[in-house]
Amino acid sequence: MKVWIPQPLRSYTQQQTHVVADGATLAELLADLDRRYPGIRFRMIDEQDGVRTHMRLFVNREPVASLATPLRDGDEVHIFQALSGG
Repeated sequence: MKVWIPQPLRSYTQQQTHVVADGATLAELLADLDRRYPGIRFRMIDEQDGVRTHMRLFVNREPVASLATPLRDGDEVHIFQALSGG
């Protein structure tokens, strides 16, 4: 599946805007993404396996909150990260 990577996380993917990862669920896809690009999952998922408050995940342009969300071949996952500062 194609996974779109936000600018703040591209240092993990050698500046690639999108990468490929596999998984039957969003959790499995993020685990595969972390195997390919070590450390990236921790930036999105907290220690209780919840999506960090500043992250948003979309499957086929639909927002998802559960890591148990099932995925199918051909799905696209978009990762968005809120920017903060003052």
